Amino acid sequence: MTFVNGLLGLHPGWRDLLEIALVAFVFYRGLLLISGTRAMQILAGLLVLVACYAAAWVLKLPMLTYLLGLVFTYGLVALLIIFQPEVRAALASLGRGPIAGFARRLDLADRAGILADAAMRLAARGTGAIIAVAHDVSLRSYIESGTALQAEVSADLLGAIFAATSPLHDGAVIVRSDMIVAAGCILPLSHKPLSDRTLGTRHRAAIGLSEETDAIVLVVSEETGTVSVAENGVLTRDISEAALRALLSGRRAPDVRRPAVDD
Repeated sequence: MTFVNGLLGLHPGWRDLLEIALVAFVFYRGLLLISGTRAMQILAGLLVLVACYAAAWVLKLPMLTYLLGLVFTYGLVALLIIFQPEVRAALASLGRGPIAGFARRLDLADRAGILADAAMRLAARGTGAIIAVAHDVSLRSYIESGTALQAEVSADLLGAIFAATSPLHDGAVIVRSDMIVAAGCILPLSHKPLSDRTLGTRHRAAIGLSEETDAIVLVVSEETGTVSVAENGVLTRDISEAALRALLSGRRAPDVRRPAVDD
């Protein structure tokens, strides 16, 4: 009854309610970042270790308590290494504000038509391709993994790069502003489960890059001749040319298809 009476005697002010709401929002966003990834499994393992530590402390088992204490003491560095992709994605998402989004829409409007036309041409020929459109987050490390270029974006050039006889057709093309800055680039693979097991490495790489950066990644499937788009860790499949133009211009079209990543 004392605990209940203590709760009834509380008179939280607006600052307390604001603080509770902010803490709840931070925890909610954190869970969204790790939901469906290996980080969730690791977090469950950490909760088991915490429960074991509490049980050892209650039962007065000094050796087990000491060993688990060492794990918690020196585990922070290990966690930073293990959760590196998730931490990088979380830090990158902090820069995706409304002002940055408005500037991005203005920038994308100029190249939306060219990229949409190029993707549809490649799809019609059954040529596989992956094109990453850079925004605010730097793609420098991925650019350095490929061959540096400084060429104006054009549908014909993209078709030549992804032709089967081209030495750069296996990697990704990275577009920044109205320039192709690199080709044959290696992108990070996503660890999220995919609802369609027929999706290949290109689709997983597109999702992986969009998880870690604010890039929009176009994928053309050579097996199905369809175009997909990855943004913010979500893959939208079989998108029409009109919807693709709208998406690349920073708008949303009503005929964008369902995501291909399990929640």
